[in-house]
Amino acid sequence: EVQLVESGGGLVQAGGSLTLSCAASGFTFDDYAIGWLRQAPGKEREFVARIRWGVGNTYYADSVKGRFTISRDKAENRAYLQMDSLKPEDTAVYYCALDRGGDGKYEYWGQGTQVTVSS
Repeated sequence: EVQLVESGGGLVQAGGSLTLSCAASGFTFDDYAIGWLRQAPGKEREFVARIRWGVGNTYYADSVKGRFTISRDKAENRAYLQMDSLKPEDTAVYYCALDRGGDGKYEYWGQGTQVTVSS
């Protein structure tokens, strides 16, 4: 059973930093991607960042480019989202998701972790 478990969310002041972690287990896919997506209250879920697990290629939403960094530890099967220079508009529930085929469709999701940025 595929499991994705996020951790590291919390409350931080604007300009601060947080690092989210996603522990992945229960699968042996050959080529996949891990993405971070977020959903703010009253808004649709939006893409934040993703990483191709094998080659390590990364992609970012324009709104976080230069502030957020996605990475992975292949030995630990963990993905990370380092978030710097946080803004109040980054407040959302952040989800880790697995794209099994690397085609941009996320089949598996974590439970989410709340990030709140105060002004």
